[in-house]
Amino acid sequence: MRKAVAIPLSLMGLGLAGLGYASVVERNSFRLRRFDVPVLERGQRPVRILHLSDLHLTPGRRMLINWVRSLGSLEPDLVVNTGDSIAHVDAVPSLLHALEPLLSRPGLFVYGSNDLYAPKPKNPARYLWRTSKNDRRQHVPSLPWRELGEGMAAEGWLDMNNTTARIKVGDLDVAVAGIHDSHIDRDRYDLVAGPAPRDADLRLGVMHSPEPRNLSRFAADGYQLLLAGHTHGGQLCIPFYGALVTNCGIDRARVKGLNRHSSAWLHVSAGLGTSPYAPVRFACFPEASLLTLVPRR
Repeated sequence: MRKAVAIPLSLMGLGLAGLGYASVVERNSFRLRRFDVPVLERGQRPVRILHLSDLHLTPGRRMLINWVRSLGSLEPDLVVNTGDSIAHVDAVPSLLHALEPLLSRPGLFVYGSNDLYAPKPKNPARYLWRTSKNDRRQHVPSLPWRELGEGMAAEGWLDMNNTTARIKVGDLDVAVAGIHDSHIDRDRYDLVAGPAPRDADLRLGVMHSPEPRNLSRFAADGYQLLLAGHTHGGQLCIPFYGALVTNCGIDRARVKGLNRHSSAWLHVSAGLGTSPYAPVRFACFPEASLLTLVPRR
Protein backbone atom coordinates (compact mmCIF):
# COMPACT_ATOMS: atom_id res chain seq x y z
CA MET A 1 0.00 0.00 0.00
CA ARG A 2 1.37 3.42 -0.97
CA LYS A 3 1.94 5.65 2.00
CA ALA A 4 0.48 9.14 2.07
CA VAL A 5 2.99 11.93 1.71
CA ALA A 6 2.91 14.35 4.61
CA ILE A 7 2.93 18.01 3.62
CA PRO A 8 4.41 20.32 6.26
CA LEU A 9 1.89 22.75 7.68
CA SER A 10 4.27 25.61 6.92
CA LEU A 11 4.15 24.78 3.19
CA MET A 12 0.38 24.47 3.25
CA GLY A 13 0.14 27.84 4.95
CA LEU A 14 2.49 29.38 2.41
CA GLY A 15 0.43 27.96 -0.44
CA LEU A 16 -2.82 29.26 1.00
CA ALA A 17 -1.28 32.68 1.57
CA GLY A 18 -0.05 32.76 -2.03
CA LEU A 19 -3.47 31.77 -3.33
CA GLY A 20 -5.13 34.43 -1.20
CA TYR A 21 -2.71 37.07 -2.48
CA ALA A 22 -3.21 36.03 -6.12
CA SER A 23 -7.01 35.89 -5.92
CA VAL A 24 -7.76 38.86 -3.65
CA VAL A 25 -4.85 41.30 -3.69
CA GLU A 26 -3.10 41.16 -7.05
CA ARG A 27 -6.23 40.38 -9.06
CA ASN A 28 -7.71 43.68 -7.83
CA SER A 29 -4.53 45.79 -7.99
CA PHE A 30 -5.19 47.50 -11.31
CA ARG A 31 -2.36 49.37 -12.99
CA LEU A 32 -2.09 51.92 -15.78
CA ARG A 33 1.00 51.36 -17.92
CA ARG A 34 2.34 54.15 -20.11
CA PHE A 35 4.33 53.84 -23.31
CA ASP A 36 5.64 56.28 -25.91
CA VAL A 37 5.35 54.88 -29.44
CA PRO A 38 7.46 56.65 -32.11
CA VAL A 39 5.26 56.21 -35.19
CA LEU A 40 4.37 59.76 -36.25
CA GLU A 41 6.04 62.04 -38.77
CA ARG A 42 8.07 64.96 -37.52
CA GLY A 43 5.93 67.95 -36.72
CA GLN A 44 2.80 65.93 -35.92
CA ARG A 45 1.24 66.49 -32.51
CA PRO A 46 1.24 63.51 -30.11
CA VAL A 47 -2.03 61.64 -29.57
CA ARG A 48 -2.96 59.22 -26.80
CA ILE A 49 -4.60 55.82 -27.21
CA LEU A 50 -6.12 54.05 -24.20
CA HIS A 51 -5.87 50.30 -24.78
CA LEU A 52 -8.33 48.12 -22.82
CA SER A 53 -8.58 44.35 -23.07
CA ASP A 54 -9.81 41.18 -21.38
CA LEU A 55 -12.06 42.56 -18.66
CA HIS A 56 -13.98 39.23 -18.53
CA LEU A 57 -16.54 41.24 -16.62
CA THR A 58 -19.20 39.80 -14.35
CA PRO A 59 -21.81 42.12 -12.79
CA GLY A 60 -20.40 41.89 -9.26
CA ARG A 61 -16.89 43.15 -9.97
CA ARG A 62 -17.42 46.62 -8.50
CA MET A 63 -13.72 47.40 -7.99
CA LEU A 64 -12.94 46.71 -11.64
CA ILE A 65 -15.99 48.65 -12.84
CA ASN A 66 -15.10 51.69 -10.75
CA TRP A 67 -11.44 51.60 -11.78
CA VAL A 68 -12.33 51.53 -15.48
CA ARG A 69 -14.70 54.44 -14.92
CA SER A 70 -11.83 56.40 -13.37
CA LEU A 71 -9.91 56.19 -16.67
CA GLY A 72 -12.27 58.77 -18.13
CA SER A 73 -10.16 61.43 -16.42
CA LEU A 74 -7.31 60.62 -18.82
CA GLU A 75 -9.35 62.08 -21.72
CA PRO A 76 -7.63 59.89 -24.35
CA ASP A 77 -7.86 60.79 -28.03
CA LEU A 78 -8.90 57.21 -28.87
CA VAL A 79 -10.02 54.14 -26.90
CA VAL A 80 -9.34 50.65 -28.31
CA ASN A 81 -11.01 47.59 -26.75
CA THR A 82 -9.43 44.36 -27.98
CA GLY A 83 -12.08 41.98 -26.68
CA ASP A 84 -13.05 39.39 -24.07
CA SER A 85 -15.04 42.13 -22.38
CA ILE A 86 -17.72 40.02 -20.69
CA ALA A 87 -17.98 36.68 -18.89
CA HIS A 88 -21.63 36.59 -17.85
CA VAL A 89 -24.96 36.74 -19.64
CA ASP A 90 -25.99 39.80 -17.59
CA ALA A 91 -22.68 41.67 -17.88
CA VAL A 92 -23.41 44.04 -20.78
CA PRO A 93 -25.11 46.77 -18.68
CA SER A 94 -22.24 46.60 -16.18
CA LEU A 95 -19.68 46.90 -18.96
CA LEU A 96 -21.42 49.89 -20.53
CA HIS A 97 -21.59 51.49 -17.08
CA ALA A 98 -17.84 50.91 -16.65
CA LEU A 99 -17.12 52.41 -20.08
CA GLU A 100 -19.57 55.29 -19.76
CA PRO A 101 -16.97 58.02 -19.08
CA LEU A 102 -15.01 56.83 -22.14
CA LEU A 103 -17.83 56.29 -24.62
CA SER A 104 -17.89 59.98 -25.56
CA ARG A 105 -14.33 59.57 -26.90
CA PRO A 106 -13.60 58.06 -30.33
CA GLY A 107 -13.41 54.29 -29.92
CA LEU A 108 -12.85 50.97 -31.69
CA PHE A 109 -13.57 47.39 -30.64
CA VAL A 110 -13.16 43.79 -31.69
CA TYR A 111 -14.50 40.63 -30.07
CA GLY A 112 -12.70 37.84 -28.28
CA SER A 113 -13.97 34.29 -27.92
CA ASN A 114 -15.31 35.00 -24.44
CA ASP A 115 -17.59 37.73 -25.75
CA LEU A 116 -19.49 34.95 -27.54
CA TYR A 117 -19.09 31.85 -25.40
CA ALA A 118 -19.60 31.69 -21.65
CA PRO A 119 -16.69 30.36 -19.60
CA LYS A 120 -16.90 26.83 -18.25
CA PRO A 121 -15.16 25.12 -15.34
CA LYS A 122 -11.89 23.53 -16.44
CA ASN A 123 -8.45 22.75 -15.12
CA PRO A 124 -6.41 25.95 -15.59
CA ALA A 125 -3.13 24.01 -15.33
CA ARG A 126 -3.70 22.56 -18.81
CA TYR A 127 -2.39 25.83 -20.26
CA LEU A 128 1.06 24.74 -19.10
CA TRP A 129 1.27 22.20 -21.91
CA ARG A 130 -1.14 23.46 -24.60
CA THR A 131 -3.30 26.40 -25.61
CA SER A 132 -7.05 26.59 -25.18
CA LYS A 133 -7.65 27.00 -28.92
CA ASN A 134 -9.31 23.61 -29.43
CA ASP A 135 -11.17 23.52 -26.12
CA ARG A 136 -14.26 25.36 -27.33
CA ARG A 137 -17.13 22.91 -27.71
CA GLN A 138 -19.95 25.44 -28.03
CA HIS A 139 -21.21 26.12 -31.53
CA VAL A 140 -23.99 28.57 -30.74
CA PRO A 141 -22.94 31.74 -28.88
CA SER A 142 -24.21 31.76 -25.31
CA LEU A 143 -23.35 35.37 -24.40
CA PRO A 144 -25.12 38.52 -25.69
CA TRP A 145 -22.35 39.58 -28.08
CA ARG A 146 -24.75 41.45 -30.38
CA GLU A 147 -26.06 43.49 -27.45
CA LEU A 148 -22.46 44.12 -26.39
CA GLY A 149 -21.47 45.43 -29.82
CA GLU A 150 -24.65 47.42 -30.30
CA GLY A 151 -24.15 49.12 -26.93
CA MET A 152 -20.68 50.35 -27.86
CA ALA A 153 -21.63 51.18 -31.45
CA ALA A 154 -24.63 53.22 -30.29
CA GLU A 155 -22.16 55.61 -28.63
CA GLY A 156 -20.10 55.94 -31.78
CA TRP A 157 -17.43 53.28 -31.28
CA LEU A 158 -16.56 51.40 -34.48
CA ASP A 159 -17.00 47.64 -34.81
CA MET A 160 -13.70 46.56 -36.41
CA ASN A 161 -14.34 42.80 -36.71
CA ASN A 162 -13.01 41.82 -40.16
CA THR A 163 -13.34 45.31 -41.62
CA THR A 164 -11.52 48.58 -42.30
CA ALA A 165 -12.31 52.21 -41.50
CA ARG A 166 -10.93 55.74 -41.45
CA ILE A 167 -11.20 57.75 -38.24
CA LYS A 168 -10.12 61.17 -37.02
CA VAL A 169 -7.93 60.95 -33.90
CA GLY A 170 -6.76 64.31 -32.63
CA ASP A 171 -5.12 65.92 -35.65
CA LEU A 172 -4.51 62.57 -37.32
CA ASP A 173 -6.29 60.80 -40.16
CA VAL A 174 -6.07 57.15 -39.08
CA ALA A 175 -6.61 54.10 -41.29
CA VAL A 176 -7.73 51.10 -39.23
CA ALA A 177 -8.03 47.41 -40.07
CA GLY A 178 -9.41 44.91 -37.58
CA ILE A 179 -10.08 41.19 -37.41
CA HIS A 180 -12.27 38.92 -35.32
CA ASP A 181 -10.72 36.41 -32.94
CA SER A 182 -8.31 33.89 -34.48
CA HIS A 183 -8.58 31.75 -31.33
CA ILE A 184 -12.00 30.57 -32.53
CA ASP A 185 -11.17 30.81 -36.26
CA ARG A 186 -13.37 33.83 -36.89
CA ASP A 187 -10.53 35.97 -38.22
CA ARG A 188 -10.88 36.76 -41.93
CA TYR A 189 -7.77 38.69 -42.83
CA ASP A 190 -8.54 38.36 -46.53
CA LEU A 191 -11.44 40.78 -46.00
CA VAL A 192 -9.03 43.54 -44.93
CA ALA A 193 -5.97 42.48 -46.91
CA GLY A 194 -4.05 44.81 -49.17
CA PRO A 195 -1.74 47.77 -48.78
CA ALA A 196 -2.82 50.13 -46.02
CA PRO A 197 -3.69 53.62 -47.29
CA ARG A 198 -0.41 55.49 -47.68
CA ASP A 199 -2.10 58.88 -47.37
CA ALA A 200 -3.16 58.17 -43.76
CA ASP A 201 -1.21 59.80 -40.94
CA LEU A 202 -1.32 56.52 -39.00
CA ARG A 203 -2.11 52.94 -39.99
CA LEU A 204 -3.49 50.89 -37.08
CA GLY A 205 -4.20 47.14 -36.87
CA VAL A 206 -6.52 45.76 -34.18
CA MET A 207 -7.14 42.14 -33.12
CA HIS A 208 -7.82 40.04 -30.02
CA SER A 209 -5.23 37.26 -30.17
CA PRO A 210 -1.71 38.20 -31.37
CA GLU A 211 -1.17 35.28 -33.71
CA PRO A 212 2.11 35.74 -35.64
CA ARG A 213 0.53 34.84 -38.99
CA ASN A 214 -1.86 37.78 -38.72
CA LEU A 215 0.74 40.10 -37.21
CA SER A 216 2.99 39.44 -40.17
CA ARG A 217 0.24 40.18 -42.67
CA PHE A 218 -0.64 43.44 -40.94
CA ALA A 219 3.02 44.49 -40.97
CA ALA A 220 3.50 43.47 -44.59
CA ASP A 221 0.47 45.54 -45.58
CA GLY A 222 2.03 48.61 -43.98
CA TYR A 223 0.21 48.90 -40.65
CA GLN A 224 2.49 50.71 -38.22
CA LEU A 225 0.94 49.94 -34.82
CA LEU A 226 -0.76 46.66 -33.89
CA LEU A 227 -2.89 46.23 -30.76
CA ALA A 228 -3.91 42.89 -29.22
CA GLY A 229 -4.83 41.26 -25.91
CA HIS A 230 -5.80 37.66 -25.07
CA THR A 231 -2.59 36.52 -23.33
CA HIS A 232 -3.37 37.95 -19.86
CA GLY A 233 0.38 38.56 -19.77
CA GLY A 234 0.74 34.90 -18.85
CA GLN A 235 -1.53 35.47 -15.80
CA LEU A 236 0.57 33.22 -13.56
CA CYS A 237 4.17 34.31 -13.89
CA ILE A 238 7.42 33.57 -12.08
CA PRO A 239 9.28 36.59 -10.68
CA PHE A 240 12.50 37.34 -12.63
CA TYR A 241 11.47 34.75 -15.24
CA GLY A 242 8.14 35.92 -16.58
CA ALA A 243 5.27 34.13 -18.26
CA LEU A 244 5.20 30.36 -18.47
CA VAL A 245 2.79 30.34 -21.41
CA THR A 246 1.10 32.74 -23.84
CA ASN A 247 -2.00 30.67 -24.84
CA CYS A 248 -1.34 31.55 -28.50
CA GLY A 249 1.46 31.49 -31.05
CA ILE A 250 3.38 34.51 -29.84
CA ASP A 251 6.63 34.00 -27.93
CA ARG A 252 6.88 34.50 -24.17
CA ALA A 253 9.14 37.54 -24.51
CA ARG A 254 6.30 39.49 -26.13
CA VAL A 255 3.43 38.22 -23.98
CA LYS A 256 2.71 41.80 -22.87
CA GLY A 257 3.93 45.33 -23.40
CA LEU A 258 5.41 47.19 -26.34
CA ASN A 259 7.66 45.35 -28.77
CA ARG A 260 8.38 45.09 -32.48
CA HIS A 261 6.95 42.75 -35.07
CA SER A 262 8.85 43.16 -38.31
CA SER A 263 8.34 46.78 -39.42
CA ALA A 264 5.44 47.40 -37.01
CA TRP A 265 5.15 48.26 -33.35
CA LEU A 266 3.13 45.71 -31.37
CA HIS A 267 1.40 46.35 -28.07
CA VAL A 268 -0.06 43.34 -26.25
CA SER A 269 -2.19 44.16 -23.22
CA ALA A 270 -2.00 41.89 -20.20
CA GLY A 271 -5.66 42.77 -19.67
CA LEU A 272 -7.75 43.66 -16.67
CA GLY A 273 -9.63 40.49 -15.77
CA THR A 274 -9.57 36.73 -15.41
CA SER A 275 -11.94 33.90 -16.12
CA PRO A 276 -14.44 33.47 -13.25
CA TYR A 277 -13.13 29.92 -12.99
CA ALA A 278 -9.46 30.96 -12.67
CA PRO A 279 -9.73 34.18 -10.61
CA VAL A 280 -6.04 34.58 -9.82
CA ARG A 281 -3.05 36.57 -11.02
CA PHE A 282 0.50 36.21 -9.82
CA ALA A 283 3.45 38.48 -10.74
CA CYS A 284 1.24 39.85 -13.52
CA PHE A 285 -0.89 42.77 -12.39
CA PRO A 286 -4.13 43.55 -14.27
CA GLU A 287 -3.57 46.54 -16.51
CA ALA A 288 -4.74 49.06 -19.04
CA SER A 289 -2.24 50.97 -21.18
CA LEU A 290 -1.98 54.57 -22.28
CA LEU A 291 0.01 54.75 -25.51
CA THR A 292 1.31 58.19 -26.45
CA LEU A 293 2.09 58.29 -30.16
CA VAL A 294 5.04 60.60 -30.79
CA PRO A 295 7.15 61.56 -33.85
CA ARG A 296 9.95 59.27 -34.94
CA ARG A 297 13.44 60.55 -34.21
